[in-house]
Amino acid sequence: MRNEPINARREDGPHHVEPTKANHPPRKPKGSERRRRSVRISPRMREAGSYLLLLIGSFVVAVSFNLFLLPNRIASGGVSGISVLMDQLLSIPPAYTQWVLNIPLFAAGLLVFGRGYGLKTALGSVLLPLFVLLTSRMETPTHDPLLSAVYGGLGVGIGIGLVFRGRGSTGGLSIAAHILQRYTGMRLGLAIAVFDALVIVAAGILISPENALYALIGLFVTSKTIDVVQTGFQTSKAAFIISNEPDRVSQAILHDLDRGLTRLHGEGGYTGQTRPVLLAVVGQNEVAKLKALVKDADPNAFVIISNTAEVLGEGFQYDPLNK
Repeated sequence: MRNEPINARREDGPHHVEPTKANHPPRKPKGSERRRRSVRISPRMREAGSYLLLLIGSFVVAVSFNLFLLPNRIASGGVSGISVLMDQLLSIPPAYTQWVLNIPLFAAGLLVFGRGYGLKTALGSVLLPLFVLLTSRMETPTHDPLLSAVYGGLGVGIGIGLVFRGRGSTGGLSIAAHILQRYTGMRLGLAIAVFDALVIVAAGILISPENALYALIGLFVTSKTIDVVQTGFQTSKAAFIISNEPDRVSQAILHDLDRGLTRLHGEGGYTGQTRPVLLAVVGQNEVAKLKALVKDADPNAFVIISNTAEVLGEGFQYDPLNK
């Protein structure tokens, strides 16, 4: 593997192990890897695909909103949550409330951040309320608020995740959060959480405390689903290996596991001794084999295995739209 963490340097010299023609012929890519690397998508097609994801994602969000959240008065944050409150209190159709809020917020974003704020944000700010209006006559499959919170949050998360995969946005209070971050220095995630919390508290006061609790469930499911859509279900593992037999461990990983590795420079905190730290990234299904190989090569090796949110590169995830 060629990627190296910041603040770590490669240890070159006689102890550095790299596969060469003499000791390890280049790994022939498997058929699926050859196909992935052979895919070439033109910038125009890639941009068209991102707009398609924005379109599909906005539609999925609108359908989930009308099927589950709106009929059960679940205001799980954002402009959509505000539109639920306005529909409950003043009988204003949610699409109109979303347009009334989204368009001025986008205009404010243009004033603060300039023209580079994004055409996709403008489209998302208009498309989502439009789809909400067009699907407003859909009948809800359930009046159970818990099921609605879970499945509504799931659908909204899938839709927003698709929009994010297309490098777009549906506008709303996320624009207000960016502006708040710009002028106060507040972390973006915290700013978004503050706005969502205000909407949910308002729902607890204006509708019912129980409604606010269901809204929290919906918001939690949405955030977790967005993460899954963004990074996928497959989890890779990063293994840091400290061994007195780094060469044997390296050869086992390179030859038997057929994975690359990077040798980093490490120093013992107590002894002050310099020793290499091996870094290898493997798939979930390769962890057991990795541990067995390391144990065979050096039973006293110190191994740290941690989750990685996403890994891009040969043998791992490939997204042609974000290439």
